[in-house]
Amino acid sequence: MVDKKYTVIDAHCHIYPEKIAERAVAGTDAFYDTHATCHGVASELLEIGNRAGIDHFVIQSVATSPKQVASINAFIAASVATAPERFTGLGAAHPECADQEEVVSQIKELGLHGIKIHPDIQGFAIDDRRMFRLYELCEAEGLPILMHTGDHRYDFSNPNRLLPVLKAFPNLVVIGAHFGGWSVWDDAVRAFDRIPNLYVDCSSTFPFVNDDLVFVKNLIDYYGADRVLFGSDFPMWDPVHELETFMKLNLSESERRMILADNAKKVYKI
Repeated sequence: MVDKKYTVIDAHCHIYPEKIAERAVAGTDAFYDTHATCHGVASELLEIGNRAGIDHFVIQSVATSPKQVASINAFIAASVATAPERFTGLGAAHPECADQEEVVSQIKELGLHGIKIHPDIQGFAIDDRRMFRLYELCEAEGLPILMHTGDHRYDFSNPNRLLPVLKAFPNLVVIGAHFGGWSVWDDAVRAFDRIPNLYVDCSSTFPFVNDDLVFVKNLIDYYGADRVLFGSDFPMWDPVHELETFMKLNLSESERRMILADNAKKVYKI
């Protein structure tokens, strides 16, 4: 709890098994030309939470091949089991999985609360027809999907790819990471006009806009505080710094409560 009055849920955290964490983090660094501030393991995340007053974390990982999906989902579920009061888990999926029904069934059986995909790293467009069966199943099962959105270097996850999916599956809850369009925020604002099934998170935004609080506040005002989730994108960024920067925004107490916890509780049924 922050300032003795705000419950905090960090709704965008990646964790990895200790034996591969260093390699996994290095891969993300290479993809984005960044240098991660953290190591990407669950124990570190819990320690940071204790230090920063972050009450809960939504944890996930990305499958870079279909053969990784089952093992990642089992790992995330096992990690949740070590600290169920602190962790909520999202499952992995991949467009090349032969049986999307089996993927969704496993995710539900493991008690995971949604799915995470990263079209740019996984190399598929959000509106790739191979993904439509997964979207259909998630819509029917009430499983939200956290999607990486936006990259000026590619055309996999930009707003023009997400918009058709939001319209085709109006009851599918989508969380567009990085305010709906990392590095293409202006395009996102033009494309998304209060779409009922779209939420966004604030992860990996502050560092790329030089902590421009006015810019971020404008994004929140555009989407509405009731559609924004707090997220750090751990381990790329330190949740402590991300939270400290967020708390500098000119927001009302009710807006802070919605973004810091209430929206995540609603979306992920925490």
